[in-house]
Amino acid sequence: MTVTIEARARHEDHRATVNEGLRGVAGGFILISLALGIWVNPWFLAFTAFVGANLLQSAFTRWCPMIWVLKRAGFRND
Repeated sequence: MTVTIEARARHEDHRATVNEGLRGVAGGFILISLALGIWVNPWFLAFTAFVGANLLQSAFTRWCPMIWVLKRAGFRND
């Protein structure tokens, strides 16, 4: 079966961007750590603070380790 360039381009358009993936991962981490902090141990809220601090520093430095992970996982660049 031959994949045409047009079909490949359509497939490429449906992949999530790194920015979308980063927001999804950060939101998921925050919700999970909040739930763990409420129902398991309040120290899990420290992970929520870590995620927030990492988002804040990446806004100023334009560097985030999760972006590297998402690029390696196949997310497309913005």
